Amino acid sequence: MKLQKVHFPIFIFVVIQLFSCKKESNTIIQTKINTEYSNFLALADNHFNNQIYDSAFYYYNKSKQVCNPNENEKIIYSLLKMAVTQQIQGDYFGSETNATEAIPYFTKTTNLYYKCAVYNILGINYERLHEYDDAIYNYNQAIKYVEVDLPKYVLKNNIAVAYMGKTDYTKAANILNDLNQKKEIANNLENHARILDNLGFAYYKLGNPKALEYINQSITIRKKINDDFGITSSYNHLSEYYSNHNSILANQYANLAYEKATEINNVDDRLTSLTFLIKNAKNNELKKVTFLYLKINDSITKARQKAKNQFAKIKYDSKKDREENLHLKAQKAENALQLEKAKNRNLTLYIVVGFVLGSLLFLYYYLTTKGRREKTAAIYESETRISKKLHDELANEVYHTIVLAETKDLSTDENREILLSNLDTIYSGTRNISRQNSMIDTGENFESELKEMLSSYNGSNVNVIIKDNNDINWSKIESEKKIATYRVLQELLVNMKKHSQCSFVVIGFEENDKQIQISYSDNGVGFGEKMNLRNGLKNAENRIQSIKGTLTFESEPNKGLKAKISFPK
Repeated sequence: MKLQKVHFPIFIFVVIQLFSCKKESNTIIQTKINTEYSNFLALADNHFNNQIYDSAFYYYNKSKQVCNPNENEKIIYSLLKMAVTQQIQGDYFGSETNATEAIPYFTKTTNLYYKCAVYNILGINYERLHEYDDAIYNYNQAIKYVEVDLPKYVLKNNIAVAYMGKTDYTKAANILNDLNQKKEIANNLENHARILDNLGFAYYKLGNPKALEYINQSITIRKKINDDFGITSSYNHLSEYYSNHNSILANQYANLAYEKATEINNVDDRLTSLTFLIKNAKNNELKKVTFLYLKINDSITKARQKAKNQFAKIKYDSKKDREENLHLKAQKAENALQLEKAKNRNLTLYIVVGFVLGSLLFLYYYLTTKGRREKTAAIYESETRISKKLHDELANEVYHTIVLAETKDLSTDENREILLSNLDTIYSGTRNISRQNSMIDTGENFESELKEMLSSYNGSNVNVIIKDNNDINWSKIESEKKIATYRVLQELLVNMKKHSQCSFVVIGFEENDKQIQISYSDNGVGFGEKMNLRNGLKNAENRIQSIKGTLTFESEPNKGLKAKISFPK
């Protein structure tokens, strides 16, 4: 089972940066005329400080909407706080979207704190999603906007943590060893303890005998400054350190980490400590710890999915309300003009005007009702699809894991490895379902979001090549066609990852006078002589047919798969 061995409180630097940003923002707010912005921001900050994150997100979004288009720094600040709120709740994709949305508002005069904070948030999101190269890139971008040494060293520590995520412990140790020599780090106990802990862990992975000394030094400092989050991480490192040669000490430190993580409500570290307890537990104790792990993991998955859905709904409803308000204002102005003209007309014109107004109201009611029904149907379809995925992809895995824990002798290495592998499959499954059902931005950012999704399937064994001359004007393509395109390509790439065993994929985009054409090809194993589409590809075919398009496949055994998508503009 592949575990996330490095779990550090890297969000602390975001707090440092946003604290500085907040000082700057206070100056801005005091001098601005827009009282709506001030009122919404005050409400948002109050809810944020009280950890009522859905309400905080709602009012940060409202504060952004009342800004004038040229009030860049106010918009950036609102987006930053929205991104931080989502990050705290585990909605890393949503946080990434809002942080990325802030970047186009950067100018030469934009406060450097904002630029640094945006890239640092992106780095943290990518690290939590195990996309370590993207995390390192964004941390390096953040460093460009830091003018003080200590925050710069904190970001370099984050880069070292990302390298450990890539299992490049030598590079991580070199960075951390250099940081450990810095006077600014030595004079800051919290950061010094973090550097020592990370360096000790990297040395442990490299077999360096100084590993234990550094981790223990870190614990001494963290006890002194009451750094409960840091102590939890250090205890987990010691548990892993002793796991292969002293199971008693490994269990003791895992229990200490679990107790401390429970005390401070650090759910991720609780799961990490339970993983170490599972590795060293026996018989009934192993069953007890395994059930506890499954219970906590299920709870956190549901809570984070609920938070993600709330944030998405708030943004959707806010956008819808704004559009309806603009429509109502326009309609009100038109009605007032008609009534003014009607004063100089005869009874026939009054009847005509009344008929027109009645027709408009009926049309408005009909369209509003239709939109509400379509929204309800879409939500039901989405919930049904997610429910089916949870049942088909995770329920059996959870059941088999429970049966294994109840019926097998888990004191043997073989059965314990099977159990840990099953738990890793469950975790990966929940993460994939969350990613595959995220909202799609069909606005001006659609093209970049589509290419980002395609590029995300690049890996050490697969190279995804995108052939695009940027000829397609996506702004003129209907939203449902964009969504269908996005989901169909996603289905093809998911099928590729699961079944094709290919080493490269080529995706091309073309446009002629009447149609959009997209081609897909890979060098995988292909289909058999009788091509039977799997469920995902069958769904893709249905999606394209729903927008009056076609999806054709061409394949031979061991000669790859070709697919062609075309639909009217």
